[in-house]
Amino acid sequence: MDERTGRNAAVAARRGRWTGRLARSTAALLAGGLAGALGAAPAAAAPGLLPAAAAEYPATVRIDALSQQVATENSTVTVTGTITNSGSARFKSPTMKVRQPQARPMKTRSEIEMAGSRTTPSTLDGLSLDSPSQRLQDLDPGQSEPFSLAVPVSALKVGETGTYELAVDVWSSTGDEKAHPLGIARTFLPYQGRESAQPSQLAVVWPLTHAPVLVAQTMADADQTPVLRDDSLTAELTGDGRLNRMVELGSDLPSPTWAIDPNLLDTVYAMTKPYRVQKPGTSGESASEDNTVPGTGRDVATAWLAKLRTALAKPDTEVLSLPYADPDLASIAHNGAGLTGMDTALRKAVTAGQITTEARLSVDAESDVAWPYQGLLDQRTAAVAGAAGGRVLLVDGRSMPESDKLYYTPNAARSIGNGQTAVVSDAVLASIFRPDLDSAGARALAVQHFLGETLTIAHQEPGHPRGLLVLPPRSLSVGSAQALHDAVKAAAGSGWAAPQTLRKIAEQKPDPAANSAVPEGYPREATADELSAEELAATMQLQDGVDQLMMILTEPERVRGPFSAAMVRAMSTEWRDQPKTGTEYRRGVRTYLDNLKSAVRVPKKTVVTLPGDNATLLVSVRNGLTQSVGNLELKITSAQPNRLRIDYPLQPVVMDAGTSRTFRFPAEAQVNGPVQVTAQLWTTGTDARPYGEAVVFTVDVTSVASGVTYVIAGGTVLMILAGVRFYLQRKKRRAAGEVDEDPDRPADGPSDGPAGAPSDAEPPSDADPSSAPGDTDRMAGDEKVNH
Repeated sequence: MDERTGRNAAVAARRGRWTGRLARSTAALLAGGLAGALGAAPAAAAPGLLPAAAAEYPATVRIDALSQQVATENSTVTVTGTITNSGSARFKSPTMKVRQPQARPMKTRSEIEMAGSRTTPSTLDGLSLDSPSQRLQDLDPGQSEPFSLAVPVSALKVGETGTYELAVDVWSSTGDEKAHPLGIARTFLPYQGRESAQPSQLAVVWPLTHAPVLVAQTMADADQTPVLRDDSLTAELTGDGRLNRMVELGSDLPSPTWAIDPNLLDTVYAMTKPYRVQKPGTSGESASEDNTVPGTGRDVATAWLAKLRTALAKPDTEVLSLPYADPDLASIAHNGAGLTGMDTALRKAVTAGQITTEARLSVDAESDVAWPYQGLLDQRTAAVAGAAGGRVLLVDGRSMPESDKLYYTPNAARSIGNGQTAVVSDAVLASIFRPDLDSAGARALAVQHFLGETLTIAHQEPGHPRGLLVLPPRSLSVGSAQALHDAVKAAAGSGWAAPQTLRKIAEQKPDPAANSAVPEGYPREATADELSAEELAATMQLQDGVDQLMMILTEPERVRGPFSAAMVRAMSTEWRDQPKTGTEYRRGVRTYLDNLKSAVRVPKKTVVTLPGDNATLLVSVRNGLTQSVGNLELKITSAQPNRLRIDYPLQPVVMDAGTSRTFRFPAEAQVNGPVQVTAQLWTTGTDARPYGEAVVFTVDVTSVASGVTYVIAGGTVLMILAGVRFYLQRKKRRAAGEVDEDPDRPADGPSDGPAGAPSDAEPPSDADPSSAPGDTDRMAGDEKVNH
């Protein structure tokens, strides 16, 4: 026996094995389960909502609206809609009729599911009433005709509080046969009788997110004018734009929980001042007047931000600050959890998100709520969310479905261990608003379906109200937002739902019968558009490049902030719906960083000529950045120092913005021929590292100067001359009869060597290589300064 209701467990099982089946049936329901309610409408209806007409039932019936969303005693409900001849033969005098529903309401959610699964007329839909009815003119194939039927609630024979099916069918013939049903439309009609229940506590997450638009580039002016990849936000922030309508509808909701991406706030705030927009195909270039155009959304951004602040200032409003740029927790958990620096990046995103939200909106914001993609949760995603500070997890009911044995809908809050609470959104309620409900008929069905489900939930346990969560998609469309807004207000106004903030739902006592097991696996279909391990690794490696660039800049703050934010934006959950754009964004960030790093470089050269043993190697460095650089050294290395020696191979590099400088390196060659030389920039400090690419070139020594060869040759000639002179003197003495007592004695006495002979001398220790002897450029090469 159930302790709270006294019902036998077997009875409870018979009254509903709905939860698993409901999740499976949602797509079928929206694709045609309530066939006519969304019917095979004209092209304006959302694709996939309307079934193709069968040969036996060629009429497509659509219910567009009910004059009363909730029926009461002695009221009249007017049903309006459209019939379309989707067959190949004429409909003769088609007549629209209302069916009287079953005598009792659908008491279980599984019954609602089964009603939604029917696609053709059935005796389960009740009997067609003779009144009211509406006879229409003949309809040729493809023609449509509107209808309107006012039916007294008394004619429907409903009396018990609950959810009823309301069906409208069309009777006609296409030949000589008698008139018979050719099609049907269904919707749900909640009836509020004398029985009442304690209202369910209902939290609705209201998302304000957008794919990243701000880029890492800023203009080179003193204000660092921001740059956007496009100006698409301008249209969304005004009129019928999605974000503008989200604020307008959300401000009219009772006790909404706003889930806001702080990066969106930063972007809109940047648009309230002068900003620039990249021209197509320039995503990796440094921003300039030539490759950007002025932004046009300043006024609409200012108005939208003011409207949002007003909406959030209303009482009973909760603000959730998502981590900055809303990083994709599931992708990171599955493909990047072990990357160096990832945990730190996520924690910084959480902190930066809260600071940004509170600063831009002047509100208090919660930052301990994690929202994985589509609310899909597995154990690894929960762990990553927890490491980033996520104590409350927004979970879709598809990830944590209830047992078929549980006949009632339990509280949304579940304790899942590790200090975390999962707030599980009802799978069916969330699925109602997942499609783009861009037609009146689609929205009407969604509202009636929501009302029917929530009324049934409230009466499952009339004395024990539950806490429910509705978790719509991040990219909630305008039509779906309108339907969700209307449904929540109608349920609240009817008394069986009491809107609350998420925090109050999360703090409710978990139901011990509810499923609290986080699945180990992740839905395979959701992994296809995840950020890959390669993409995440490449994004995190950007930090190394940024850190190295920071070491040489004199104004690092101009680059640090924009790049740190761009790295997190590159991992945004929003790219799930725009994978191609996300790839282009990440490529643009990487290309721009590479361009910045390579702007400080040694220009390429291949061969230089050194026409002597003592000369000066000239090597240039180019600073193409818009700020000065320092903390650099230029090192020149000879591959064969025994053939080509460079006396001062390391020189400090300090350069102004947009300049080039040539450095002089005294060199001494020993022999002729080519020698390979490497020029490499290095950062200074304890963690000195190579900066940029090394430039390898060849020094071609064409002749050895007199300093060595001339001394040897001169000495040889002198020795030969001395020997000849000595020989002639001895011969002369012999002829005179003289005796040479010391034949080895020099002919003219001792000598200190040839006049002007060079001596070894080291250059002074304080010599300046940049102004060393040999300033005249004695080498010819392919180096281009200022290139």
